[in-house]
Amino acid sequence: MIRNFIRKVLRRRPVKAQKGGGKGVVLAAHRHGIHRGRISPAAFNVCDTLQRRGFQAFVVGGAVRDLLLGVTPKDFDVATNATPEEVRAAFRRSRIIGRRFRIVHVMQGREVIEVTTFRSGQEAKTDEHGRILQDNEFGTQAEDAMRRDFTANALYYDPLAEHIVDYHHGVADIEARVLRIIGNAATRYREDPVRMLRAVRLGAKLGLEIDEAVRAPIRELAPLLGNVPGARLLEEMIKLLQCGHALACVRQLRKEGLHHGLLPLLDVILEQPAGQRFVRIALENTDERVRAGKSVAPGFLFATLLWHEVLVVREARKAHVPVAQQAFFEAMDIVLGRQGDKLAITRRIATDIKDIWALQPRFARPARNARRLIHHPRYRAGWDFLRLRAEAGEIDSALPDWWHAFAHASEEERNQLMQNLPPGAKDNEGGRRRRRRRSRRRSARSEAQLDGQGADTPVTQPGAPTPAAACEEA
Repeated sequence: MIRNFIRKVLRRRPVKAQKGGGKGVVLAAHRHGIHRGRISPAAFNVCDTLQRRGFQAFVVGGAVRDLLLGVTPKDFDVATNATPEEVRAAFRRSRIIGRRFRIVHVMQGREVIEVTTFRSGQEAKTDEHGRILQDNEFGTQAEDAMRRDFTANALYYDPLAEHIVDYHHGVADIEARVLRIIGNAATRYREDPVRMLRAVRLGAKLGLEIDEAVRAPIRELAPLLGNVPGARLLEEMIKLLQCGHALACVRQLRKEGLHHGLLPLLDVILEQPAGQRFVRIALENTDERVRAGKSVAPGFLFATLLWHEVLVVREARKAHVPVAQQAFFEAMDIVLGRQGDKLAITRRIATDIKDIWALQPRFARPARNARRLIHHPRYRAGWDFLRLRAEAGEIDSALPDWWHAFAHASEEERNQLMQNLPPGAKDNEGGRRRRRRRSRRRSARSEAQLDGQGADTPVTQPGAPTPAAACEEA
């Protein structure tokens, strides 16, 4: 009830874009409660250095929003009125990157601080759909605040003065737990369709209710994601899956109709009974790891999302490919190829995905390659994937348990385990021992020796000229 009352009090019309922006409200430390000690030392140093040179410099965006919500920020960005060249000159370890909008990466120890120059309120160069292609016109802080997507992200924190500059009532929206957009939602989505994904991610991650004005145009404008470069979609998808609320985000994606064109196979995967359970367990496991402060590799995440589609395609390929292993590897290429049309999955991530998948049939043959397999670079990721398959009921849990015991056993214990393979494990591909094929030359020499010829006696192959005949021909 209290939350609904606050929303009614704070409810207002969407912020209208004004050239030059309005005047921001300055909130002192006692009002917002953020202490400079909670700011990354690297971000503080960047702001301090720029301010000493006579520039404005603020910690901006998601870091301020997360601190107000009591969440530890993953990174800290800085906004300034210094141009990229001026920022570059202020820091020896820095570089200018980006074409659509130039930014500066400042290296402070192991931390990288992203520094952006205040953007102008002037019209940027766009394509026929309204997506911004180039935006390197610089302006004031007020103009920059108007150019940001959500009110919760248009906050500027000065770590030296310890105050927040708020142009669009973002602090009040955060306190009310509402996600509102700045300006017209449809226009802002056309400028950058990724904002639709960002709205879903922020709503699920931070527990914010998405304002109806933010939600309404999403389903209609979802096809605009097809115009976004695959690299940006991949980056946003990784953020979504690694935010600690991946399962809630995926469900919200489906609810808003954003899964079409983002992950074309997501519907197929989640609509399969076995696949749905597997993906749910995998995402729950991912969320637990993120909340515990552990890392999750993007390759592992995509491997879990697409695994059951690989199984479906493999079964279809078996009708055309007689060798099961070949059908399996062709299925991997087909599935990743389909995703490559929308997500620019890097070669490194694709390699990780295929390594994890390729290990699964090898785990089913412990008698053949157990000692070699536990030293594989992707063994741990492959074993985690095998364990998820067991949790989903796809395979017997005895198989991952056996591998775990084998990996941590002594040599004597390993010998005993090799005599007690887990149920369902294949003994060297069904027990058939591959026989080494002897060369024809070696077979002929053996037959000659059996006929009583000496080891040094040359052997003449059928149809080949004798040494004497060879000399005569010469």
